[in-house]
Amino acid sequence: MEQKLASRRSFLSLAALVPIAAYTLTACGSSGPGDTSSGGASIWALSGQPNEDIRQATIDAFNKANPDSQIKPTFFQNDAYKTKIKTAIGAGQAPTIIHGWGGGTLRTYAEAGQVEDLTAWFDENPEVKGRLLESTFGAATVDGKIYAIPTQTVTPIIFYYNKELFDQAGAEPPATWDDLMALTKTFNDMGVAPLSLGGQSRWTSMMWLEYLYDRVGGPEVFTAIYNGEPDAWSHPAAIQATTMIQDLVKANGFIKGFTSITADSNADQALLYTNKAAMMLHGGWTYGGMKNDGAGFVEGGKLGWVNFPTVEGGKGDPKNTVGNPAGYQSISSKASDTEKETAKKFFKDGLLTDEEIDSYIKSGSVPIVTGIEDKLNESDDKEFLSFEYELTKNAPNFQQSWDQALSPTAAEALLSNIDQLFLLSITPEQFASNMNATLGK
Repeated sequence: MEQKLASRRSFLSLAALVPIAAYTLTACGSSGPGDTSSGGASIWALSGQPNEDIRQATIDAFNKANPDSQIKPTFFQNDAYKTKIKTAIGAGQAPTIIHGWGGGTLRTYAEAGQVEDLTAWFDENPEVKGRLLESTFGAATVDGKIYAIPTQTVTPIIFYYNKELFDQAGAEPPATWDDLMALTKTFNDMGVAPLSLGGQSRWTSMMWLEYLYDRVGGPEVFTAIYNGEPDAWSHPAAIQATTMIQDLVKANGFIKGFTSITADSNADQALLYTNKAAMMLHGGWTYGGMKNDGAGFVEGGKLGWVNFPTVEGGKGDPKNTVGNPAGYQSISSKASDTEKETAKKFFKDGLLTDEEIDSYIKSGSVPIVTGIEDKLNESDDKEFLSFEYELTKNAPNFQQSWDQALSPTAAEALLSNIDQLFLLSITPEQFASNMNATLGK
């Protein structure tokens, strides 16, 4: 348990961050196990622009330079991927390269012997590890051993708002929770949804609780949950946070029908840039999506962003943030030796090339590599990238997304109960009781 806690703290609290960045939510895997007999490797990746094109271009460039070691991709929507990869790994049919978000799910894979221990490979290739932000390795580490390579960018969860709608309302973005509740009435009176939410995806709703637990009770509340302390979900700060979110639902804070809106389709983003919703809490990666799909919304200066509101009397540092330290790629232990070597070559020579780094920055994300300050300062998106960079770098605590930090069993129970909480089908106390039953699982 002591080793587990040390590993957890190394990515739960990023107070000692070296210059850090924002991450685009992309995933990697394969075109199907057994389809790489010619010396290649399989990889699955998340669909959705602009990251799908970036991933495809990276693979194409690697394949062109390595005709005898081809990477074969297949793309999936986020939620479909999470279901499919669990099934494939459980059946011993995983792709060569397994994408994930580190944390509890990676621990489950490692303890079951389903992914390769990459510690010795990193020791043999210190230049690979040395160019990546040190803070990203905590979620890749299980009991002192590294089971995944951090990839792409790190994404804090950001509070976005539509400047045009705020100008029409004569309002300022919320600095406190009371401000947010007041803005709920302001925008409802205007006939505009206060908040966009892709509630059908559930993990988007989870972001609200991640911030509120921290703002009300500080990071210690979730640390106790992660450590499996009895009745940790019943902490007074947790009950207060879940009560507050239900107050927001009851005040019609979220767009009508939010439980039928999916994040995979980017429909929640569209509500913000088409002036149907005034605010949205979402990952830093959505900046690139709104820039790509928003028909000038971002370029026209209509998108604003601030840190999550403070809570009066709360114990959490207002500079704390939540999100994902990076994306992570592991190698299936079931892959052949040839497939494993191809995957390692891709890790070393294919990931985070100069071209990929430039593409991420151009899309509005900050890659997880060191020494890119000059590139960021030259970007057209310098204002947003600097906000993300500073938000993450200066956070006394960077909480990894709960559904990635917890075990798969606990994470699924969490998402199911969050869905019921937002539907007002269960009370805060029932939510706590249901989740207490998962502690230690």
